[in-house]
Amino acid sequence: MPEITAILPSVRKPGRFELVVDGATFATVGLDTIERLGLGVGRSIDGVRDAVEAEAAALATYDRAVSMLAARARSATDLRRLLVRKGEPAPLVDAAIEKLRAAGHLDDAAFARAFARSKALGAGASKRRLQQELSRRGVARDVGAEAVAEVFEEEEIDEGESVERLVRKRLRSLSRVDAATRDRRLWSFLARRGYDADVIRRAIEKVTGEEVAAAAETDGEEDSPE
Repeated sequence: MPEITAILPSVRKPGRFELVVDGATFATVGLDTIERLGLGVGRSIDGVRDAVEAEAAALATYDRAVSMLAARARSATDLRRLLVRKGEPAPLVDAAIEKLRAAGHLDDAAFARAFARSKALGAGASKRRLQQELSRRGVARDVGAEAVAEVFEEEEIDEGESVERLVRKRLRSLSRVDAATRDRRLWSFLARRGYDADVIRRAIEKVTGEEVAAAAETDGEEDSPE
């Protein structure tokens, strides 16, 4: 009759334990499983084999979900999609996600706010682009829209000012091209960030107009007699 011959702390997975049956590793489990099933050295595995295997499988899926979240924040839908794609059983994935939600480790609204803040302040993304990106990541439309609105209000972000800053920054790398090429590249650059045509047009006209005026003023100062 197969019996548990050792219960050892897992070297690869801190906080987990290797259940050894007849000298061979049988499953990796958590302390709660050991206590709940009354596992101990010398006990036969026959009566609890199915329960141990089921809990070990659920724990493996949960640990994989935690590792993915540690690597990068994700929405619940995005995490579920990725786990299933990697071969984790859907029922175990759903159970892991519910466990993560209950523990406060998975929160779509918090994820959406963090994502929106990072992209709005770092890349100058528009509200529309942020909502599109959040939707692609599985965040519900209303949750994404509310998160984006909160971030723009808290950070006092003005889309008109943001797009003007992007134009000024981009112009530094376009100083040697003709005006038509410059404007075409600016349009493409800003459209990819989700800005509307009218917002782009006004920003380009304003900033390039300022550049022209500044250049003319500089030329006038250089040409003026001493």
